[in-house]
Amino acid sequence: MYYISVSDLHFSYPNYTQALQGVDLNIDLGEFIAIMGENGAGKTTLVKHFNGLLKPQTGNVIVDGVDTRKVTVAQLSKNVGYVFQNPLYQLFSETVEKELELGLRSMNFTDHEKKRRINEVLIELGIERFRERHPLMLSEGERKSVAIASVLVMDPKVLIVDEPTLALDLLEKKRLSSVLTRLHGEGRSIILVTHDVDFAFDHSERIVTMSRGKILADGPKEEVINDKTLFDAAGLVEPQLYQLLKQYELSGVHTSDFSVESVYHDIINHVKKKVKAE
Repeated sequence: MYYISVSDLHFSYPNYTQALQGVDLNIDLGEFIAIMGENGAGKTTLVKHFNGLLKPQTGNVIVDGVDTRKVTVAQLSKNVGYVFQNPLYQLFSETVEKELELGLRSMNFTDHEKKRRINEVLIELGIERFRERHPLMLSEGERKSVAIASVLVMDPKVLIVDEPTLALDLLEKKRLSSVLTRLHGEGRSIILVTHDVDFAFDHSERIVTMSRGKILADGPKEEVINDKTLFDAAGLVEPQLYQLLKQYELSGVHTSDFSVESVYHDIINHVKKKVKAE
């Protein structure tokens, strides 16, 4: 049984916008997935069904064997954490520390455990110095980090991050990358909803592309990006690494790993061999 199972899911908003049209999707624990597509493709609408923020109008969404119609958002959010694209939608407390405490109130932890979790997450995301600051007094990137921390502190099995790199500077991106890598290494599912193709291809293993409420492609990132017709149909531009790799492939560099480190080493090794041969 899949941890998240979506079958024939349809959803329309009150203005009659048909956001999802018969979506089928299965997600296992431990997967690292990026859901991508142009604005209005249905990406955010889809993932909001995973933690009950939206309920199916037609079709079904099953999470951990439970129909999402039969449980509350609070119940689902203990296992499926969702970070909004705009952090202002989920920051309500007067200090960063109290924001993190908010999510733990409904969980049966000791005060010691709550403090431990809060301290670890604040340090890992590099926002410990903002502990007593009001979230709304922080920069947009810092607020995004607080929003992510407020979900991570609950230790969910599935983490959904909508536009994870939006407004983050380079250091904040690196910290987020480290956190996501750790969580994935612990067997959790990571679901990114993003336009950042370079970040998605550097981290995810599976890509789902969407357009007009339908899934166009779903598979290993290497397969999806090589289907240029479907990639273009989703309104996506090839990652810079992939463009660079295609240029060097003409000279003998071949790799199936799209990470920065892998491509860098492949190109360096190719240049060394070429220089040695000359």
